[in-house]
Amino acid sequence: MLKPGLKEFIHAGTVIPAHPLALDADRKLDEDRQRLLSRYYMASGAGGIAVGVHSTQFEIRDKEVGLFEPVLRLAAEEVEKAKLDRPFVKIAGIVGPTDQAVAEAELAAELGYDLGLLSMGGLQDYSELELVKRAEKVGEVLPIFGFYLQPAVGGQLLSFDFWKDFAEIPSVQAIKMAPFNRYQTLDVVRAVCHSSRREEIALYTGNDDNIIADLLTTYQIKVDGEIVRKSIVGGLLGHWAVWTNKAVDLLNEIKEIRNSGDSMPKEMLTRNIEVTDSNAVLFDAANDFHGCIPGIHEVLRRQGLLKGTWCLNPNEQLSKGQSEELDRIYASYPSLNDDAFVAEFLRGEGL
Repeated sequence: MLKPGLKEFIHAGTVIPAHPLALDADRKLDEDRQRLLSRYYMASGAGGIAVGVHSTQFEIRDKEVGLFEPVLRLAAEEVEKAKLDRPFVKIAGIVGPTDQAVAEAELAAELGYDLGLLSMGGLQDYSELELVKRAEKVGEVLPIFGFYLQPAVGGQLLSFDFWKDFAEIPSVQAIKMAPFNRYQTLDVVRAVCHSSRREEIALYTGNDDNIIADLLTTYQIKVDGEIVRKSIVGGLLGHWAVWTNKAVDLLNEIKEIRNSGDSMPKEMLTRNIEVTDSNAVLFDAANDFHGCIPGIHEVLRRQGLLKGTWCLNPNEQLSKGQSEELDRIYASYPSLNDDAFVAEFLRGEGL
């Protein structure tokens, strides 16, 4: 069960960054910087963090690396120490076959995490029924935040019927849609609207290529002759691992538009493309997302939050021309970055 107030908080919509992994030049955990990132996200006004996800690097689970428990623990400790006077949701990435997923959920629950972001990635040998059964097992341990991961980074295509069955699982509290595909995003929305638990499940965008448009869209789905309206209320995004304070401002602005009932300003469509252009560079879409994690790291390095762009896999580096493209988006869209906020934050940290 979720802690009191968290369900309403999640349904109201919030900013949840996908937490990166801070390493030193020897590719060992930089604990100080790992903790610093958690404090930055809280200071930025984010409503939660997702740890142990793609941006944290799946290799943290490798036996020779052994960082899954440490990074979850460090983030949980920083949230506990902060003693925030507002809700803040802790989400742990959960992956792998059923036994592994259940074990990861048990560890997350032990460390005080509120939900598990359950990925179906890398399980192409599972049938959709087996994936549902796996989710039910995990849900017995920890409330579930579903995750539709795009095929380009290890996900798989899942049917409308799968998502309808998935939505019926009592422990499912939210679903992050990140197929980077409008058709597949619509499959999830329709499935949730057709489920008996449609009011119990919050929808979050993970479509870093369409963030603003997702957040401004109200879906109208006809179910048994009645119109069901469902909105994507917030985001759990790797893109929001950088420029997080501006992401918080953006979501607040979008909420004001949604709550006012006024027509969407045309300017928001332009901003949507600016954010998408920035994401294409951050995630290195031109090179099949090869540099997506180093791209995030490079922005954090430039801001002073990380010391370098090192990844556990030494082959994960910025692609040729990606740094120059980052220069371009900084020059083209200065309103998107939160460099000034980060500078003030670091001064407060004595850095």
